[in-house]
Amino acid sequence: MDDAIELPRVLQQLWGLEVRSRPGPKPAFQVGDIGRAAIKLADAGGLSAVSMSKVAAELGVTTMALYRYVEAKDDLYVVMLDEAYGRPELGDLTGLDWRERLTVWATAARDRLVQRPWILGVPVKEPPLAPNQMSWMEAGLQSLADTALSEQEKLSAMLLIDMYVRGITQLSVHINGDPSVGTEEADRIYGARLAALVDPDRLPGIAAAFSSGSLTDGSDFSVDEFAFGLETVLDGIQTRITRAEAR
Repeated sequence: MDDAIELPRVLQQLWGLEVRSRPGPKPAFQVGDIGRAAIKLADAGGLSAVSMSKVAAELGVTTMALYRYVEAKDDLYVVMLDEAYGRPELGDLTGLDWRERLTVWATAARDRLVQRPWILGVPVKEPPLAPNQMSWMEAGLQSLADTALSEQEKLSAMLLIDMYVRGITQLSVHINGDPSVGTEEADRIYGARLAALVDPDRLPGIAAAFSSGSLTDGSDFSVDEFAFGLETVLDGIQTRITRAEAR
């Protein structure tokens, strides 16, 4: 079987591979233009604002004309996600150990998601295959290249961090979703509600955290909790590395 048959046309376009000629006029734009038009809509109105017809209107073409480039909405998601992520901009990692490199990588990934939280709403149906997303995957794996982990362990460690980044970012986006309420005011409201609800006999752990001030200390959830969780995940990976070195 010809392997090219298994490669969707949208991926052929994104990777710049040769695509068989199709009847009709010469393409008026590139697949990246479609991604940028979709991103403009999502940035303004969220993922629900993105449709084939609206992207076509943004580009000044008919919906049917758009189907010459992307054959389904899932293809549109592939294009806009790859454009939204872009290539990883991690700076100079020379001299950094695996833990420091992964911290830079995870923080950069978090920043992309915070910038465009609608990314978290795009259905994930398969591992990344588009070029920019795969460059992120490669950068994550390269951070672990010099460790004693097996290739499977490197892949699993990178995936664990990616899942952590997506999960904590999604939670922080929801918690910090109302920009009209500052951190101090949100803590005041939360503290007043806790005081009215928390019974030390029924919820001793929460009561202890509340009385210590930990639940209303004004900390930035999106920064402080992210750092704590990432450090804990990296501690676990360090344990795996130490175990692998002893084998």
